[in-house]
Amino acid sequence: MRRLVVLLLLLVTAAPAGAVTVERVVSPKGIEAWLVQDHANPIIAVNVAFRGGAAVEGKPGLANIVASLLDEGAGPYDSQAFQGKLEDLAIELSFDAGRDAVHGHLKTLTENRDTAFEMFRLALTQPRFDKEPVERIRSQILTMLAREMQTPEVVASRAWFRLAFANHPYANPPRGTPETVKAVTVPDLKAFTAGRLAREAMVVGVVGDITPEQLKPILDATFAALPAKAAAAVVAETAPKAPGRVEVIERDNPQSVAVFGQAGIKRNDPDWYAAYVMNYILGGGGFSSRLTEEVREKRGLAYSVYSYLQPYDHAGLLVGGVATENARLSESLDLIRGEWSRMRNEGPSVEELANAKTYLTGSFPLSLDSTASIAGLLVSMQLEHLGIDYLDKRNGFIAAVQLPDVKRAAARLLDPAALTVVVVGKPRGL
Repeated sequence: MRRLVVLLLLLVTAAPAGAVTVERVVSPKGIEAWLVQDHANPIIAVNVAFRGGAAVEGKPGLANIVASLLDEGAGPYDSQAFQGKLEDLAIELSFDAGRDAVHGHLKTLTENRDTAFEMFRLALTQPRFDKEPVERIRSQILTMLAREMQTPEVVASRAWFRLAFANHPYANPPRGTPETVKAVTVPDLKAFTAGRLAREAMVVGVVGDITPEQLKPILDATFAALPAKAAAAVVAETAPKAPGRVEVIERDNPQSVAVFGQAGIKRNDPDWYAAYVMNYILGGGGFSSRLTEEVREKRGLAYSVYSYLQPYDHAGLLVGGVATENARLSESLDLIRGEWSRMRNEGPSVEELANAKTYLTGSFPLSLDSTASIAGLLVSMQLEHLGIDYLDKRNGFIAAVQLPDVKRAAARLLDPAALTVVVVGKPRGL
């Protein structure tokens, strides 16, 4: 019974009551974390990010393999013992790697706080990379890659990034390829861990049942043993190439899947909020978006069509996707280009702008629905240099967007002739 209660508590998703207050906490050894206290439930969630993910890994897929192995044995615990201890205490610990960062996630009951942070410390500073888990995780990743190569959406996305970024690290899929995954060695894993998991590259977000004074010594105990400096790595600024190109990867499928995109906007750009609102109206608003209205609702061409802004550290993207019958993909792409052009030339209506702002400001509190989601947001705020008062100011930035701002952003960003498209299927008429 107690075990069931523990698991239920970890699944609690209620956000902290009242306003969310972010505090800057600095440990005696200078390790900084952003903290949101929530003493309503005996739960603590931690999110840690290390700048420099797959883009600096050398071998495609290396960062992902490292992230998959950090909780597969560390310090005195082999994989089975490490996972067993986590399970016995209902501690959730995991890692993942994207193009620009490696992330760690911890969630624990307050009563198991010290053990949970100790396990986190061991995973980050003393990963074992024993032969059995290395080969087991490698095999799992290879199986996943084989499955993905049969998934049209994944094939299209990977091909789009290869086409758009050519020789830049962003061209490489973060999970690597079968060839690169097979080539990763234990020395590679150790070198990446020692070179990238460093304090200067780290940001920390903590939410839950802990005070600043309690957190300070824990920050030192958990992270002070990490290297102070990360290995030198330079990733060049870039933008999508091959504007306007359409590439077809033939697959004998009844539907064609398309990924389309072009240069977008980075998070620190002055036009970010105007572009964010613009994209919601264009393709990011689900059933409220123009793309869904024109492609799905009016003509029934696709179940899903969408667009989104993707601000990487070294490039900004505006990307989307659609899937439809082979015979009607060309028509769908024409409609998408048409909406790209209409938004560029006319901008949104006053009503569209008002509705978008209402939704984007009203839905924001829903992103603060759990300790883990807030911890992740605290890390994103630091990675993107949004300021510790971002949660207070964010809706004001959206509300301040005016019609001329959106029109300016649309005219600047949207170019239907520059849309690079990758199609997987047997489309007719392309």
